Amino acid sequence: MPEQHYRRTSRSGRSSPARCATYSPGPGSGRTDHFPRPSGGELTTSRDLLVVGGGPAGAATAYWAARHGLDVVVVERKQFPRDKTCGDGLTPRAVKALNDMGLGHRMIRYHRYRGLRAVAHGRTMELAWPRHPVFPDYGYVVRRRELDQLVADHAVAGGAELRLGVEATRPLLVNGLLDGVEVKNTITGGTDRVRARYVVVADGANSRFGRALGTARDRTYPQGMAIRTYFESPLHDTPWIESALDVRDRNGNSLPGYGWIFPVGDGSVNVGVGLLSTFRDYTSVNTSHLMREFAATLPAHWEIDPNRPLMDPVGGRLPMAGSVNPKVGPNHLVVGDAAGSVNPFNGEGIDYAYETGRMAADLVAEALATGDGGVIWRYPNLLDECYGDYFRVARLFARLIGKPALLRELTRIGMQSRPIMEWALRIMANLMDPDNPKTAEYIYKAAAKASTVASK
Repeated sequence: MPEQHYRRTSRSGRSSPARCATYSPGPGSGRTDHFPRPSGGELTTSRDLLVVGGGPAGAATAYWAARHGLDVVVVERKQFPRDKTCGDGLTPRAVKALNDMGLGHRMIRYHRYRGLRAVAHGRTMELAWPRHPVFPDYGYVVRRRELDQLVADHAVAGGAELRLGVEATRPLLVNGLLDGVEVKNTITGGTDRVRARYVVVADGANSRFGRALGTARDRTYPQGMAIRTYFESPLHDTPWIESALDVRDRNGNSLPGYGWIFPVGDGSVNVGVGLLSTFRDYTSVNTSHLMREFAATLPAHWEIDPNRPLMDPVGGRLPMAGSVNPKVGPNHLVVGDAAGSVNPFNGEGIDYAYETGRMAADLVAEALATGDGGVIWRYPNLLDECYGDYFRVARLFARLIGKPALLRELTRIGMQSRPIMEWALRIMANLMDPDNPKTAEYIYKAAAKASTVASK
């Protein structure tokens, strides 16, 4: 299929200034005038912003940049629709981000769920998403081939241009600044150049373009590894996603990691296994073996045939807890999985992709409006204000659960107490309410202090 171009020329609306998603927009922060277009600058370019990657982070960046009235183009090396290795679950944080982008009414066609069913040590506990003043108390399960196209199309409808089948292959540097990128048509092999005043890197966990700009993962931080597939199940529309906290093989032997079963609502369930690099012998773990054993030992109520997956299992690795740096350069920013913005507690990255994409778009818009390129250097501090303590707590937690005996004891104790599990759910999904602190918030604050000391 040849390169595809999508573009709508009309642009309207604006977004509020970049802020942490735990704060709801203030009065009057919905639609306002665009930031004024700059009258000059250090580069003579044809585009305000180039976004490398059209997944969750890239599409969100493009949407919010277009809302600011910027001339934005996205290059995505794949064709849509395309599949991605993912659990397909959207937490309340991700739902809020989609609502903020005006997609709430489009989500009602997908499977909505109430919360988490935790299974471990012969016990089962259903935990509803907590009530929160900012985030909704529900989530969705949406296949990534549908979700990513939905958000990308929405960005196009808002004024962004999307070029599919176009891979960013090489940064074009002029006096130390990114003047744009060299791109290649993935079908014809033809090359071109796209010039822009600012670039946002959003090409995912492997981030080839990010590495070309000098980004690297801090290997002392946890990394995730996961594998998943789909099975038919009569419980495809149950209102609970399920997490197995005590995974065992068919002989009853304990296995590393955790498992999930997410009902998709279309006759199928997403089944997968994940683990962290803090687990002993992480590099020697055979994820295909984990997947087979987990599927063979799923609770009977799912009624799946473990020998008949709907597709071959696929897997991947995820940098976590903000482990990729640097996240900003003279005129570029790195967002989403490319920046390691993934929650080690649960492997969730879509919400942080949407949030960091919005932050980047806001900062670029402000830099262009004021003519002050130094504005984008606030990005690392903004990330630290929003996620710094939380990611430090998550890194400490990841080190603790890397010890299988300790993990088993923690889950055994937790599954005997609903309040403990409700606190854990609120913390692990990053749904604390600092303005109305309860036990979970106090536990988190204590853990944040401990993690700060441990990191020194």
